[in-house]
Amino acid sequence: MTEGRITVDNIDIRDLSQHKLHDMLGYVPQKGVLFSGDIESNIKFGGSHITDGDMKEAAEIAQAMEFIESKPKKFESEIAQGGTNVSGGQKQRLSIARAIAKHPKICLFDDSFSALDYKTDVVLRKALNEKLRDATVIIVAQRISTILHADKIIVLDEGKIAGIGRHEELLASCGAYQEIARSQLSEKELKGGRA
Repeated sequence: MTEGRITVDNIDIRDLSQHKLHDMLGYVPQKGVLFSGDIESNIKFGGSHITDGDMKEAAEIAQAMEFIESKPKKFESEIAQGGTNVSGGQKQRLSIARAIAKHPKICLFDDSFSALDYKTDVVLRKALNEKLRDATVIIVAQRISTILHADKIIVLDEGKIAGIGRHEELLASCGAYQEIARSQLSEKELKGGRA
């Protein structure tokens, strides 16, 4: 398909500069990426407009405050190139904090929650839901529990769309989704209950 358009706040993205479009996006890849510097410079990497308050709020939402507060230098704690001196989950939480600190219009999480334990994943998604209420959030996920309560789920099977809908609708109509759901969810979740 080569027709149609994509808009952000009713502005066609073809009418935006690439720089302006990038400023509107928050992106968290599957493997968190950190740069040499400190925790503060990594979270504030999204722009000079990010205040200390934005940084702290983003760290709280990303469930990173506990490990930041445990470090002697807090936000001034050193980060090695690639984040080799923090755990995978800590790296991911800092990457998530960096993406949301810039107040994006669109936030893309590319299987970004897979490095997090289930409890952190649940708390983080709840906080994101409250904080990013006015943003479009796109989550690429392999764990159904991560997208269970999404407004719209698009199921891909070998690169093709197999179904579109909410969890309950897909359980009733999409064989590929049913198969994944049965392998990952409890009976309560399968019946539409909360995780």
